[in-house]
Amino acid sequence: MSSKLFTPFTLKEVTFKNRIVMSPMCQYSTPQQDGIAGDWHKIHYATRAVGGVGLIIIEATAVSPEGRISYKDLGIWSDEHVAGLKEIADLVHQNGSKIGIQLAHAGRKAELEETILAPSAIPFPDKKTPKAADAQEIQKIISEFRDAARRTREAGFDVIEIHAAHGYLLNEFLSPVTNHREDEYGGSSDGRYRLLSEIIEAIKTEWSGPLLVRLSAEEYDPQGNSLEQYIDYARRMKEQGVDLVDCSSGGLVPASIHPYPGYQVNLAEQIRRQADIATGAVGLITSPAHAEEIVSNDRADLVFLGRELLRNPYWAYEAANELRTTLDRPAPYERA
Repeated sequence: MSSKLFTPFTLKEVTFKNRIVMSPMCQYSTPQQDGIAGDWHKIHYATRAVGGVGLIIIEATAVSPEGRISYKDLGIWSDEHVAGLKEIADLVHQNGSKIGIQLAHAGRKAELEETILAPSAIPFPDKKTPKAADAQEIQKIISEFRDAARRTREAGFDVIEIHAAHGYLLNEFLSPVTNHREDEYGGSSDGRYRLLSEIIEAIKTEWSGPLLVRLSAEEYDPQGNSLEQYIDYARRMKEQGVDLVDCSSGGLVPASIHPYPGYQVNLAEQIRRQADIATGAVGLITSPAHAEEIVSNDRADLVFLGRELLRNPYWAYEAANELRTTLDRPAPYERA
């Protein structure tokens, strides 16, 4: 019996050689704290391509200086960032994988000295109080995502993922917990969705490739959005041309979460079935058999691995062996 995990998957005209995705994970490792990629990023991401991952999505990359989580984050707010990102993309392509970038704005969770922005002046616990973004600042944020999409194209990436999860800016706008606005960017589910919708449209003016959105489809707050609301948002995203929803959870508010293997898979499964959109499943997926079960039963189209690929860059080879399938190795490794 063949393994579905190791079958190709295509979004738009981009084909991933298998259904294993490296989740975006912040490295906090820019050498000069200017957002420019360093040697660590080039080695780190290229190693996972050598390891056989189908799609590698690099960490949350800030569309503006004030949108960084920390001063050590990667950035894409300047044309000066393109060369380093292009080197990463080229290295990943040379080693047989596709590459994506997660475009992000940290919102009220930015740990910076400067003024930080949010939909409303509500701080994350134990962090500084953000400024409620005004109309001009919102338009600037939209243009920053658009310009980041252009730079992504110039750097030769295959995929863009919009970060609308984990309590960062776009998640803050989506949720009634953090968005208390009474203008057109709040007040209702339509208003709270408006910023993400306008960012999707802005990105599409510069980007025709696969477009993903990461959502926290469980906010762990009784006043937050329900899964049903996120299913509705996913339907809207599909109508706008989003190709896949990357289904995560949490991060909006402090929460006591008791994770177990696959604890978020149901989110991907329900959004896939009810919104009729491709999804990625993430969350303590470490076993090849478990990953195979998820895609074989159409619970999700792709499996996103995070910490497991930090522990083991060559997880895909071990999974192929366990699932009795073949994954091409780099020629220098064939004798092993």
